[in-house]
Amino acid sequence: MDTTDKKTILVVDDDREIVRAIALNLESEGYNVFKAYDGMEALDIAMTKEIHLIIIDVMMPKLDGLSAIMKIREKKNLPIIVLSAKSENSDKVIGLSMGADDYVTKPFNPMELTARVKSQLRRYTSLGDINSNGENTIVNGRLCFNLDEHVLYADGEPVKLTATETKIVELLMRNPGRIFPAEEIYSKIWNESAYSTENTVMVHIRRIREKIEINPGEPEYLKVVWGIGYKIEKH
Repeated sequence: MDTTDKKTILVVDDDREIVRAIALNLESEGYNVFKAYDGMEALDIAMTKEIHLIIIDVMMPKLDGLSAIMKIREKKNLPIIVLSAKSENSDKVIGLSMGADDYVTKPFNPMELTARVKSQLRRYTSLGDINSNGENTIVNGRLCFNLDEHVLYADGEPVKLTATETKIVELLMRNPGRIFPAEEIYSKIWNESAYSTENTVMVHIRRIREKIEINPGEPEYLKVVWGIGYKIEKH
């Protein structure tokens, strides 16, 4: 299939059976696979071979997974999925803050892991090297707003937004973490001041959320700050 064409994945875990199982599953999907069993070996392969994605365990000898991720991130921009037996939120946050793109806990569903691999490869292939995008794009986690096209991408796929929704998204994407009251959003987008704007803005926010969030009921990006306004969360 074209999404796996010539894509090479590095699988790293000190448990050889886990590496073998993941490799077999990925190879059956058409990927090339490199295997490593500690952080130093992973670092060497990542720096010397053409790798498109890394699946890496956290707890490993010689060099742990998080330290390896930090070193790889200094030189390479490619999707990294952390594999760990730890399911605590604090460990997930640490993994993602160290530069991982996704986090999968053991025991894992092989089909889910493959789906996550495909999603990350799609996103990176569509966006290219994020560091080379220059100033015409705003990247925030799985969202990317192209300022030239005025198009929002989620996981590398264009999101179908109305003109008004696009303006709201651009405003929020340009100011990640900043809370905008509904009145301010209304005046900036509609270019007029008005009273009782909350419902108008809220409807548009809800529609955008349904289009960009994996689970609109528990949004990761487009957040309501009750009594104050709306914001795009930094990722």
